[in-house]
Amino acid sequence: MAYDPDIPPIQVHLCVRGGKAAVAWYETAFAAVETYEQMAEDEARILHANLALFDSEIMLHDEFPEFGGDVMGPDTRGGASMTVSVNLATPEKVDAAFARAVEAGADVVMKPADVFWGARYAKLRDPFGHVWAFNAPLGSGR
Repeated sequence: MAYDPDIPPIQVHLCVRGGKAAVAWYETAFAAVETYEQMAEDEARILHANLALFDSEIMLHDEFPEFGGDVMGPDTRGGASMTVSVNLATPEKVDAAFARAVEAGADVVMKPADVFWGARYAKLRDPFGHVWAFNAPLGSGR
């Protein structure tokens, strides 16, 4: 496979329990657009999906414990093991992204606040157990 400069060097590949519901939630909460989907042979679980969101892309799949269970969703594992960090252009975009996700059913981990490293920052947990952080520089006007 040849190097493709359009593919980010690092991509998050989320595992969830309930892939179709997760895609629908990310579409609502984060204005994600599903650009690819392949269902598993059981036609109930997502084997692989790509979602475009926040000028980037994530990949997503359902749990497949029958293949060894080395990657499972946060709810199965007992909690998230990482934070998906989204860097945005302005503090207002942090507030808007956070509000939209909370309205869609995300749990608040940290409300938007101006933090010591000179950014607007907020954290939430999506209904599938993944933790998301939103960060934007405060700029000279704050």
